[in-house]
Amino acid sequence: MSTNVRAIKAKQPQFGEAEWQMRVDLAAAYRLADRFGFSDIIWNHITARVPGEMHHYLINSLGLRYDEITASNLLKIDLDGNVIGEGVTNRTGFMIHGAIHAARPDVVCIMHSHSQGGLGVSCLEEGLLPLIQDSLSFFEKIAYHDYEGLSVDPAECPRLAQHLGDAKVMIMRNHGLLTVGRTIAEAFILMYSLERACRAQMQVLATGRPIRLIPAHIRTVAAAQYAEFAPGEYEWPALLRLLDKTDPSYKT
Repeated sequence: MSTNVRAIKAKQPQFGEAEWQMRVDLAAAYRLADRFGFSDIIWNHITARVPGEMHHYLINSLGLRYDEITASNLLKIDLDGNVIGEGVTNRTGFMIHGAIHAARPDVVCIMHSHSQGGLGVSCLEEGLLPLIQDSLSFFEKIAYHDYEGLSVDPAECPRLAQHLGDAKVMIMRNHGLLTVGRTIAEAFILMYSLERACRAQMQVLATGRPIRLIPAHIRTVAAAQYAEFAPGEYEWPALLRLLDKTDPSYKT
């Protein structure tokens, strides 16, 4: 038995089977976020609700880089940000994530990023434009939230939840991106696609050339076509295989 496998088996008994699997998937999301450029040294968060515990969710420990996150070093906190056990997390994490987890019982995973493309588009008055087909998976489905400073004021929480509504993607103006999902896979792939669309938009705008938007009637057609595919259903297993091939330590 390899050292990694022994370590994984040694950690598992601390948690129930369902929670452990959620921890493994969430740790994978952190590692993949780092790989695809969604990390910000030790800042930002990806959270996942603990199975069977509506008022508890998992979050990264303050001070760890995304590439250091493992299934066992994730913290469990409640909706008020209190750590269950030991550890310290960043206040802005539970302000943003706690507000949405409390308001959206359908949501399992929330992902927030300061990714390069997302930061750029968050500063544009027009928001995300229908420039490439990736953007059409979000056609008429994007929520927006105006910047109110660092997310440390509890008064902002209800506005965050209200502005997101029942959407799965939100551009936080002058701040970054946020996605939610019924699974970790869904939230991650929504973020991947949203950042890809934002990055392409900033690259196109940087050329200074005339812009060709996708015609209005095609936007509706393409949006309906995208709706036939569940985000993450096929991509997530492929991404896990990539991690397992390169560094399976996220499972420890």
